[in-house]
Amino acid sequence: MKIAARFPIAVHTLLCIDYFSGQERCTSDFIAGSVNVNPVVIRQVLQKLKGAGLVEVERGAGGARLARAADEITLLDVFRAVESVDGSLFGFHESPNPECPVGRAVRPVLGERLDGAQRALEESLGATTLADLVADVRAQDGAAAR
Repeated sequence: MKIAARFPIAVHTLLCIDYFSGQERCTSDFIAGSVNVNPVVIRQVLQKLKGAGLVEVERGAGGARLARAADEITLLDVFRAVESVDGSLFGFHESPNPECPVGRAVRPVLGERLDGAQRALEESLGATTLADLVADVRAQDGAAAR
């Protein structure tokens, strides 16, 4: 099982919006060319990002722009905007057998570790901003130009 591709697509979308700000109108067609997906996918992602207050979108050929500064948008903000995870990232099967010693213990034993893994993921995503990634993209672009 993987986290849906919406998250990397949303990050790519935001990177395009910031990177090309002032140079290009960041329409769904333009962004889709970079992501290499159908513009409909980008429009769906933009709606989620807009709903989370991360972008502003002008209908038609107006394009999208960041609603907050890139250094105020973390990967955790983007993840929460596009992934439909309510509460715990990890789910449990409904009814382990309470008559079995493993069935009785699985939730408390595994749950604690899965909660720790989710906290670690959220801390890591929260520590990286869009501005960090844009700087990395610019560095990569500069290295490729040499």
